[in-house]
Amino acid sequence: MHVAPQPDLLADPGLTHLRAAGVSLVLDLSEARLPRVVHWGADLGALDPAGLAALRLAARPQPIGFSVDGPVDVAVLPEQSAGWLGTPGLIGNRGGADFSTAFRVTGASLGPAEGTGDEGPAEGRGGRLTVHAHDPAAALELELTIELTPQGLVRQRAALTNAGDTPFAVDAVHLTLPVPPDATDLLDFTGHHLRERSPQSTPFTHGLRMRENRTGRTGYDAAYLLAAGTAGFGNRSGRVWAVHTAWSGNHRTFAERTFHSVSLLGSGELLLSGEVLLDPGASYRTPWQYGSFGTGLDAVSARFHRHLRARPHHPSGPRPVVVNTWEAVYFDHDLTRLRGLADAAAAVGAERFVLDDGWFGSRRNDRRGLGDWYVSDEVWPDGLGPLTDHVTGLGMQFGIWVEPEMINPDSDLARAHPDWIMATGDRLPGPARSQQVLDLARPEAYRYILERLDDLLTTYPVSYLKWDHNRDLVEAGHQPAGRAGVHDQTLAVYRLMDELRARHPHVEIESCSSGGGRVDLEILQRTDRVWVSDCIDALERQRIQRWTNALIPLELMGTHIGAGLAHTTDRRHPVNFRAGTALFGHFGIEWDLTRAEPADLARLAEWVALYKELRGLLHSGVSVHADHADPAVEVSGVVAEDGTDAVFAVVATATSELYPPGPVRLPGLRPDLTYHVRPLPPGDVPEGNATRWGVPLPWWTPEGVRLPGRALAEAGLQAPVLFPERLILLRATAG
Repeated sequence: MHVAPQPDLLADPGLTHLRAAGVSLVLDLSEARLPRVVHWGADLGALDPAGLAALRLAARPQPIGFSVDGPVDVAVLPEQSAGWLGTPGLIGNRGGADFSTAFRVTGASLGPAEGTGDEGPAEGRGGRLTVHAHDPAAALELELTIELTPQGLVRQRAALTNAGDTPFAVDAVHLTLPVPPDATDLLDFTGHHLRERSPQSTPFTHGLRMRENRTGRTGYDAAYLLAAGTAGFGNRSGRVWAVHTAWSGNHRTFAERTFHSVSLLGSGELLLSGEVLLDPGASYRTPWQYGSFGTGLDAVSARFHRHLRARPHHPSGPRPVVVNTWEAVYFDHDLTRLRGLADAAAAVGAERFVLDDGWFGSRRNDRRGLGDWYVSDEVWPDGLGPLTDHVTGLGMQFGIWVEPEMINPDSDLARAHPDWIMATGDRLPGPARSQQVLDLARPEAYRYILERLDDLLTTYPVSYLKWDHNRDLVEAGHQPAGRAGVHDQTLAVYRLMDELRARHPHVEIESCSSGGGRVDLEILQRTDRVWVSDCIDALERQRIQRWTNALIPLELMGTHIGAGLAHTTDRRHPVNFRAGTALFGHFGIEWDLTRAEPADLARLAEWVALYKELRGLLHSGVSVHADHADPAVEVSGVVAEDGTDAVFAVVATATSELYPPGPVRLPGLRPDLTYHVRPLPPGDVPEGNATRWGVPLPWWTPEGVRLPGRALAEAGLQAPVLFPERLILLRATAG
């Protein structure tokens, strides 16, 4: 949509000022050059055209350098023709030529940000700038879309079109956002299966810090968020700028600082050699790059959470308590046993029952049958109806596990269509988990999977798909030629999910990828939650869930309680610690309840009831995390948007050096309100030596204490002495 420029948004000197939710984004399009960011950060207030021109003048560096005379201006898509000798915005060529571009802007329009209606950009609600540019020498057209959302997120993407008569090879398109020189610290993530999204900090020094992911999925150790901030920034302190690449295939994210006094964060899809060759008239579009600014990581995260919650398709109803069968029965699909598990699940308050791997074809173990998406006559001679009827008769929804993108070589599908397996053309990739990758960019393979999943969802009352993806894409090419195909495969998966959702709009999809290997904002455009990790050891989950929550809100995070003995770590934890950890997300159960002790079942039912009581708060409020000095104690919680209600967890992850530990501060409360703070059952049992010895904490009673939010945030209150790997809950209500 094209709208007339707004005087306070698009000024005469080619300056655009977008404002929303405490953020300003000032863009310079003067002299018909690609947009440069003059300011991205705290709101600057209303600026007239003269004020914007003065801001640009005041921000220009002294022109000292050697690549070109004058200052080196770095656009959101950086160009060497402007003197930039860092990471290029566009890497490509036309038969070896046209490797460097000099785009000139041919038009620009300003419209409303997505979700704000059609009335045009409004003061304080952000906006969307669309820029068209052309390089006649390289015969390339460029469209840049730069948006400030109503929640204060910057997001941008580029579309490159070949306007020439010969093919143009695209090797990379990178978009960037600048950060100021005082952003001296970097935070990104490492990790592996069962320990996803583990944070790591490094100095933001001169040079390039590049994080590349070549796994064909978002990845356990993807940068996820790449944050730059002022020295020592934390959850609640320091100015922080962060970017996220919304793409579920290969991608790169980088931080770069150069002698041009430029510091920037950048990202884009990582294209394998030969993946994108644009024929005349063809286009390539980048993933969305998201940028968030705030004081402290909590503020950065809150912008992402509010943006996701504002989507029309965001889950709006109460998130049902899930029971998943995997760690209860594995491949042992016996109708009587599963009916018993469903009965036990309903008895503790479960609302959704998910049948995991093993229901189809010859799939009696993880080495065969993948790809044969027919209900197994061997295990289910009467089909799934007897189980689905039993589950729905108990008042629960029915869900089922699928892994549509993979194939076992030991399957009827692989034997019939070996050419549907992704390969270099002359050899199969090395097997992983006895699997290969099914080439969904191949039309006949795509049609087969769509038909089988559509039939499953039509035949049975399935309301939920646990959609798995259990291996990396290694040598993932299209047979017979062997051209690299990760880009095509990623887009094909998106199309498949979109088509299934169009045909079955009531069905929710979970993104599972060997646990948390595919978590990004683009997969969440077509899924309703992510499986955070295959590890449901509550101690490991404390950290995995906290950092997953850095990007996505709790209602999109699958957080389950497992058995007393953790399947993946062999640790033992009591029910309260396991359930209290699972509470902060989309609560579920991964446990053979038919073998649980009666006392554990009774306590589990209490936690299920608490989750149902709190889910309205947990799934709409603001996630907060204290900057607690004691590394053995974690304090986090959720505060209602209006500040009138909150729930906090105080977690002892290890033995503290202080005995007793010092006070804990409760972040995020309104300083001007008085709160009634008290223990929250069933998380009110302070398991520790002091309690065992009969030494009570003075205020730890059902009456609790009443204190202003300012006092709770600054002075805090003393928490009980806990054994390691224990937690307690606090409720704080205003009034």
